[in-house]
Amino acid sequence: MKIETDSRIVLASSSPRRRELLEMVGIPFEVLPSDVKENIELHGNGFEEFVKTLAQTKAQAVAERVDGAVVIGADTIVVYNGEIYHKPVSPEEAKQFLRDFSGKTHSVYTGVAIWCEGEWSLVCEETKVVFRKLDDELIDWYVDSGDPMDKAGAYGIQTAGALLVERIVGDYYNVVGMPIAKVVNCLRELNLLALQGGDA
Repeated sequence: MKIETDSRIVLASSSPRRRELLEMVGIPFEVLPSDVKENIELHGNGFEEFVKTLAQTKAQAVAERVDGAVVIGADTIVVYNGEIYHKPVSPEEAKQFLRDFSGKTHSVYTGVAIWCEGEWSLVCEETKVVFRKLDDELIDWYVDSGDPMDKAGAYGIQTAGALLVERIVGDYYNVVGMPIAKVVNCLRELNLLALQGGDA
């Protein structure tokens, strides 16, 4: 089985995790990263609207550079106790993030913005992540690996960060970087994808 499209689909992200998710389900696409800085201020509309705005800003920057393409932008934030945990700026900050999450539940929000023929489709997914009670040895070992430094919230659930997680409530792939089932459903509703069966 495979997925076919007559559209030029552009992923406005340099994230290897998002690229791998689109490849996993067989969507033909190309990558054109956005150069937008993630410095949008959070106002009173909540985390879902905030992360969708981030995704839309990234997609719009790329849509202005390509003509006639379908552009997918995405952004992920980690939220605990009403605060956004971005990518850590230092190993010390990464360790503090993980100490904050230890034995607690936080939320991962991913917003996705799809630009198609002058119209926007915006989606958001929230997943609850419950961390194990973490000891300092495990935190130090994980941070020293370097894995947390390019990830919101200072961990990757698809890598050794899996050792930190007790359970999740919601979409696993949302924590990885994109709610891929929701994105594919949106693209199908826009008549941008065709599902093709295998050879008989």
